[in-house]
Amino acid sequence: MTVDAPAVARRLAPRFAARAAGHDRDGTFPVDDFADLRESGLFGLMVPAGLGGAEASFAGYAAVATELARGNGATALVFNMHASVTGALGAVTEELAEALGVPDEALAARDRLLRAAAEGAWYAVAMSERGAGARLSRLSTVYEPVDGGWRIKGSKTFCSGAGHADGYLVAARSAADPSVVSQFLVPAGDGVSVEPTWDALGMRATSSHDLHLDVTVPADRLLGGVEGLALVVAHLMPHWLVASYAAVYVGVARAAVDAAAEHLTARDLGGLPAVRARLGRADAAVAAAELVVAEAARRVDDAPGDAETNRWVWRAKLLAGTTAAEVAASMLEAAGTSATRRGHPLERLYRDARCGSLHPATSDVCADWLGVAVLGGDPDRDGTAPRW
Repeated sequence: MTVDAPAVARRLAPRFAARAAGHDRDGTFPVDDFADLRESGLFGLMVPAGLGGAEASFAGYAAVATELARGNGATALVFNMHASVTGALGAVTEELAEALGVPDEALAARDRLLRAAAEGAWYAVAMSERGAGARLSRLSTVYEPVDGGWRIKGSKTFCSGAGHADGYLVAARSAADPSVVSQFLVPAGDGVSVEPTWDALGMRATSSHDLHLDVTVPADRLLGGVEGLALVVAHLMPHWLVASYAAVYVGVARAAVDAAAEHLTARDLGGLPAVRARLGRADAAVAAAELVVAEAARRVDDAPGDAETNRWVWRAKLLAGTTAAEVAASMLEAAGTSATRRGHPLERLYRDARCGSLHPATSDVCADWLGVAVLGGDPDRDGTAPRW
């Protein structure tokens, strides 16, 4: 499939923006946005061309996510989860598959899932749990082998797109050996139930509800066909667990600058030096974050998993999260009290932007990771708590 994906995203963004306020107010899922994404073919963005997809690079994903987030950060955030699943699956080369011991039947199952995505299926991520967050090593959801497949039982939280996705990437620990963490692509349906719990400060339209699982899945739903690959993949592809969020929040930050400029122009406040200075600083800060995200993405495409690449990955997440929050706050101050009213774009963007530092890895975790690296340590292993 040949498509100018960033151009498609730019075309969709105004539609998403027009719907964003209502979904934010009501806490409803942007179903129409996802119908547009399906029709546009963007669910196949990270799928190899041979399976019907666009075979985008990580840099290509970042460009698309940023544009979508300028329309609605919540839609872009859920799309990020789908891109993370398909991107990680699509990145398993024959050489990597051989090194990981992935059997041929698992590769065939992977191809079926990717081809389905190119045809319009989309996947959510069910990793976080209450009391454990996103740390794979602390999960309580368990699985065990049964005739013909796997039995999975547990509960997840912050599952963006819950109740709307066609399938869920579920991380679980082996009941026989808790040190083994595996991932499964669980189809929506019997044995998977949604508990409406999402009523949050920002990103209110993501439907990030709790997901309860008591389900048996076929044997080929074990991703990679080998138990225990979840932590390995987290270390090999941290960009999908860390930097993919960065592109979303850079887009939210840019949207805040755009909304502030529109608000201030409409009220003829652009002549105030203090207002112009805030806009100027915000523009420079967002541009700097955009460059860091772009550099991280370039390095991921050129040298995935390289130590220096990973440093840029963690830098990108840290700077995107902090920049979005700081820029949105400054733009709200520049616009004044009228922009704090419910329903004003800046009021929503301020709340959405504030979530950037909280998504895993949080800004504090990112900063600590980078600090360990600066001191010459191993940031994935040194510290008082495991990263994943």
